[in-house]
Amino acid sequence: MIFLQLFITFFQIGLFGFGGGYAMLSMIQSDVVSNHHWLTSGQFTDIVAISQMTPGPIGINSATYVGYTAVVNAGYPVWAGVLGSFVATLSVILPSFVLMIIISRFLMKFKNHPVVEDVFTGLRPAVVGLLAAAALLLCTADNFSSPDTDAWQFWISIGLFAFTFVGQRTYKMNPILLIVLCGVAGFLLL
Repeated sequence: MIFLQLFITFFQIGLFGFGGGYAMLSMIQSDVVSNHHWLTSGQFTDIVAISQMTPGPIGINSATYVGYTAVVNAGYPVWAGVLGSFVATLSVILPSFVLMIIISRFLMKFKNHPVVEDVFTGLRPAVVGLLAAAALLLCTADNFSSPDTDAWQFWISIGLFAFTFVGQRTYKMNPILLIVLCGVAGFLLL
């Protein structure tokens, strides 16, 4: 039963997740944490962090990890978790694969048509909104703590966030360097 639920959930995410993996994160969190309760918010945050550090698209990496974790958390053995990873990964890429085959046949013919250009222009704000929603969904007490619970962790987390934002935005620092520096700082300070 969980395998069918994983397939349907990630197929829908793959079908409606315009804008890439980061835009999918809010959809994945909504379904996986809020609707199905396969993972806790903390586990989802860990999966997002691991997905960002591993090679490949974050949406597919997240689906792979969620598939495994959801099945193992449901009490199935490890081999079933591997099958859950496969099902979630396949189902999240299947809609894009099929749609790209269909669209590629027609897009080259109609790419300069005003209706097609208008559709892509209309999708841009939706993608920005999905990216903003993903960022806001990760700004939780699980990630940053709170001033009431642990003020030290909260302010260190805010400081690391600000450092990363300024380092990437203003100084165009390498993301790998930022990950290493924040990891070391987090390890030493927390």
